[in-house]
Amino acid sequence: MPGPLWPRNRRGSTDEALIRAVYEEHGNALLAYATRLTGDRAAAEDVVQETLIRAWRHSEVLVNGKGSVRGWLLTVTRNIITDRYRAKAARPPEVSGSAAAPPVEGDHADAVVDTMTVLGALDRLSPEHRDVLTELYYRQHSVAEAADRLGIPAGTVKSRSHYALKALREVFGDGAGDGARRRGNGRPPQQPGGLREVVA
Repeated sequence: MPGPLWPRNRRGSTDEALIRAVYEEHGNALLAYATRLTGDRAAAEDVVQETLIRAWRHSEVLVNGKGSVRGWLLTVTRNIITDRYRAKAARPPEVSGSAAAPPVEGDHADAVVDTMTVLGALDRLSPEHRDVLTELYYRQHSVAEAADRLGIPAGTVKSRSHYALKALREVFGDGAGDGARRRGNGRPPQQPGGLREVVA
């Protein structure tokens, strides 16, 4: 009876060591990526934890030598966030119960698709450009606040935002905005926080 348990325990400790090594090597990148996509540090930490659990369950992917481990982890992270957005959008909105205003249930599918389209387009930008747009339009910081958070001069923030928006328009022109064109308006999807007006 003790015989079969020993290899299993040893494998468990090996998997644990592997996941620890994966976290030490990729944890900061996963957390930064998840934070950028969610805009919420606590939610991002939950996503990273779930990513590592999935990596532990599929540890063979980490050691088979096929493809990039970080690429696989980032894909898993993005899929988890996408699933959470979809689950949140599928949940009916909470109502106040006020008799004066009857509840209205809107379709959030377009907003979710638009958000994912914009996130995909942002992924095609350089990290510097992406960070500036995230600070200015998603987190709605001023140029001075963005400069302070990114540790760069305000002039650099303005310059990077100019070129980032130009690059983002080109990305939408290359097909990232197909969803918007299918809806017939030929413009990029509606982005939260003011990016819609600037890119359009």
